[in-house]
Order: sequence, then C-alpha cells, then structure tokens
Amino acid sequence: MRRLTAPLVRCALALGVLLAPVACGDPGKDKVTIMVPWSGTEFKAFYAVVKAFEKDHDIDVEPQVTRALTQQLDAAVAADAEPDLAVLPSVGAIAKYRKEGALVKLDVDTDAYAQPFRGLGMHGEDVYAVPVKADVKSLIWYDAAVTPRPPADWAALRSRSDSWCLGLESGPTSGWPGADWIADILLADEGVGPYTAWASGEAQWQRGAVKDAWTAWGDLVAGARKDAATFNFRDAAEKMTEKGCSLSHGALSAMSFESAQVKDGGYTYVPSSRETLEVSADFVGKFTGNKSADEFIEYLAGAQAQQAWVNEPGFALSADSRVTEYANTTQGRIAGLLRSSRYTLCFSAADAMDPDVSAAFYRAVLDYTNGKALTPLLEALDKVQKELGYAHPKSPPPPSPLCRPLNHP
Repeated sequence: MRRLTAPLVRCALALGVLLAPVACGDPGKDKVTIMVPWSGTEFKAFYAVVKAFEKDHDIDVEPQVTRALTQQLDAAVAADAEPDLAVLPSVGAIAKYRKEGALVKLDVDTDAYAQPFRGLGMHGEDVYAVPVKADVKSLIWYDAAVTPRPPADWAALRSRSDSWCLGLESGPTSGWPGADWIADILLADEGVGPYTAWASGEAQWQRGAVKDAWTAWGDLVAGARKDAATFNFRDAAEKMTEKGCSLSHGALSAMSFESAQVKDGGYTYVPSSRETLEVSADFVGKFTGNKSADEFIEYLAGAQAQQAWVNEPGFALSADSRVTEYANTTQGRIAGLLRSSRYTLCFSAADAMDPDVSAAFYRAVLDYTNGKALTPLLEALDKVQKELGYAHPKSPPPPSPLCRPLNHP
C-alpha cells in the first residue's frame, strides 16, 4: 500500500506543494532533490550556492520549496517518495526521522562547527544532520536614531514603556515568534537548568518558571496583541518607528530590514541577556542512497559554501568557526556572538521538543494573544506533553546538549 501511494504523493508535490519548482536540468547529469522551506530572499541566497555547486560538479540540484515542510516530508517518507535531502528545522525532527530509520548516516566532518550546533545533528559519534544556516534569536532591535538603547535584561525592559512590534503569522507554523520570545525570557530569567528541564519535557507548563515566562511575555506585549496573530512576523518590524512601535525581538533573518538599514546609527540590537543566548539552525539530512547527494551535502557544510552563503542577501549566519568574514558588519557582529566565550548558547526550546508538542505550543501562543485565559492553555499543553510520554516529573532531567558554553568540547 505504501508503494501504491508514492505516485500520488509525487503528483501532490508537483501540483500543490512546491512553491518554486525548478526546471528540468540536463538529462545526462546526476540529480539531487532537496526539500527546503525558504522563499524570497532566503531562497535566492540558497540558490546562489546551488548554482556555484553545479558549476563545478556534473550534478543538477533540484530544490523543492514548500511552506509546510514538516507535513510534506512526513507524507513523502510515509509513501517512500522521499527527496534525497531535506532541511530539518528542529532537533525534534532530526530525532524523529532518525528513530524511524528514515535518516541516512552522513560521512561529513562537523568538527569546525560550534556547539550546540554540532552535537544536535549527531547521535553518539554518528552524524545525521549538518547545520547549514544558523540564527541568534536573543536580540532586541531598535532604531538607534530614534529610540534610546534598551537594557540587555528582561526585568529592566519590563520597567520601560516601549511599544513592541509583534507579528505571529507564519503559515503552518504561525505562533513561533511568540514561542521563541517566551523561551528567551525563561532562559534569561531562570537560567540553563530550568530551561533544559522544560525543553526536555521534565517541567510542567502550568506552574513555576514556565508559567512565569508566559505571564511576563503577556505583560510585555499587552499593548501589541491586537491582530498580532494574523500579522506576518516579517512585516512587524518593517519601518519600526513609522508603524508606531519602537522595539522588536528575534533573529536578524526574521526581520524585513534592508541591508543598508542595518548599519551603525541605523537599526541595531542588544542581546537580551548578558550570559545566555537562544540560538537555532536549519539542518540538512539525507533520506536516500543517492551518492551525488553526499557530494552536495559535503559542499553545503564546507567553509567555501558557508562563506559564500553568508554574504548573499538574507542575513544568514554560519556556525562554522572558519567563516569569519561578513560583508555586513552588523551581521558579522551577531555571528561573532556564536564564537564569544561570554555566552552559553542554548538551542531553541520549541525546536528541541517533540514536533507535536511544539505545534501545540505555537497554537497556544496564538490563542493567548487572541485573549484566551492562560491557565487552561497551559493545562492543555501539559496534557499533550504527558500523552506523548515526555513528562517524567519524578526523574531528573537527562544530560542534554541543548545548552553549551562555546569552549565545551
């Protein structure tokens, strides 16, 4: 039955899922398919790297672009119609596909990558996914020409009367900007231990540090919640001061800033903590035995491709310690945070959770923003977590690579 459904999935991918199908290449060349979630500027930057690879290799790369990557990849795997490669946007997804036996072990050297990025694509000593694009999410953005420099402390920020730019709409994953924000508050206020316990399913949602972080976020953005659930996250910070908001939270790549705006004296940032940073990455994993896919993924993980990628539009960052040259100085300073001994880097909590738990988290963020009471929402999240077998309140949190200081081996 799975084999019989494969043509149907391929047809669906061709007709309805792919937003940017690539024209057929040379029929005499090997082909590599890769499913990606990027569009617009992000996709153009990635495609420039693809074309550079094709120029020096007798291989055609065919990107398959979809906004609903997790759902479409699930369908493709179930139908034995997997792409050769796919972007895996969360650690939970890496763990899921590895446990299902869908991911193929990689022969790629990731030693040059900073932790926690390197370890989260591994199981033991085996590499199953390579981090090809990184982000720092713990950033507070402001217009230096208009807004006083905000403090790098959530408690101090809550004492100011700044208006926040808030947009939560992001297609099938709407709500994630609020989820990242809540996680950032919890990490900064409570530290690595409570953060890791929560991300690992060892802490309850409806009490303690987790509930406090939700409440703090709700109070912080109270004046910006109207229509935020349907306001696109990229549009929220565009021309901040002209739209009546003065501060925005999140990764540079999530902002719709032009490169010329992100300059000293223009739009700039402060980290939201003096000790910890919430980070994330887009990983690439392999799903078939296509040998040409090994060549492409090794290229994507290499310093040459990484260096080229970060200097394309889109503000990509690299977790590869060999990539240090950035054409945009603000972007380069943010990348430097990934190498700074000052910070402990913690992978995004929602990305580390089971995909069903993170999806419920995103929906709860939207509901909370739309005015629903917090306690029932958190009780429902505890129920989802328990049903998936991730809640073990009597057991200590397991050792986790989610948070690592830079100098951790």
